[in-house]
Amino acid sequence: MGARKKISAEKRKEALKTMYFAKLQNVPTSPRKMRLVADMIRGMEVNRALGVLKFSSKEASARVEKLLRSAIANWEQKNERKAESGELFVTKIYVDGGATLKRMRPAPRGRGYRIRKRSNHVTLFVDSKSTNDNQN
Repeated sequence: MGARKKISAEKRKEALKTMYFAKLQNVPTSPRKMRLVADMIRGMEVNRALGVLKFSSKEASARVEKLLRSAIANWEQKNERKAESGELFVTKIYVDGGATLKRMRPAPRGRGYRIRKRSNHVTLFVDSKSTNDNQN
């Protein structure tokens, strides 16, 4: 069984070399609020997505904008050239729940109310439209 897992891990590493992504972990906002921002830019062209995020009033949009810029830079680094406008698209973006800090708030009659301070992990994939057409 150990050899089997090692092979799949190696395949996963090889597959990640051809993907262009960026991760943001342990963001101190709830996953639900972050998903609202992620849904706004899913499938968009990156320059348009950057504009949408820049002028969004949501607090989480500033973090996602920085993450998107990082993913674009990763694409440029792997392809050794600058991305042209209209070339890159947000192919996948997903938000997973992270660790939850549990706190207690004093309540009447000696009780305590639970407070859950949630966090999340965001993963954003960018790719050019031509490679997406070849895969489908």
